[in-house]
Amino acid sequence: MSKSIERELSVLQSSKNGLVYLTANDWALVADKASRAHFKKGDALVQRGKKADRVYLLLKGTARVQIRSQLTLRAIGPGEICGEMSFLEDAPASASVIAEGDVEAYQLDRPTLQSLFELFPHLASRFYRSLATNLSRRLRDLIGPGSEAPTAAQKGSS
Repeated sequence: MSKSIERELSVLQSSKNGLVYLTANDWALVADKASRAHFKKGDALVQRGKKADRVYLLLKGTARVQIRSQLTLRAIGPGEICGEMSFLEDAPASASVIAEGDVEAYQLDRPTLQSLFELFPHLASRFYRSLATNLSRRLRDLIGPGSEAPTAAQKGSS
C-alpha cells in the first residue's frame, strides 16, 4: 500500500465523526474499491432535491451542509461522510453539500458498496452501524443541549 493511501486511511480511521466502527481491514477494502473525486470551491458534492446514488468520504478540504430550514451551516471535513441519507433512503437529498475550497474524496456508488457488502457481510454491519451512530449524533446536535448520548460511566451507574 502506498504512503499516500496509508495517510488517507489514517485520516478516515481517526475521524470522530466518520465511520467509526470500520476496522483497518474494512478501510483497506473501501480504499481499494473507491474512486477518487475532486471538487473545486462552490462545487456541489450533493444537491438538495436530487437522488444520490453514492456516498463521499472526505479526504481533504471542507464542505458546508446547507439545510433549507436552518440558518446555520454545518461544516464537514476530512474523515466525514456525506450523501448517506439520500443513499440510505434511495430518495432525493434533503440538503446540499458544497465545497468550501478544494475537496478530495473517495466516492462509493451503490453497486460497489452492495458487492462489497455481499462479499463481506461484517463490513456491511459495521458500515451501517457507523451511519446510524452518525445520524443519531447529528439529530442530537439539532435537538440541542440535554440530548447527548449517555457516557459509559453514566450507563454503568443506572
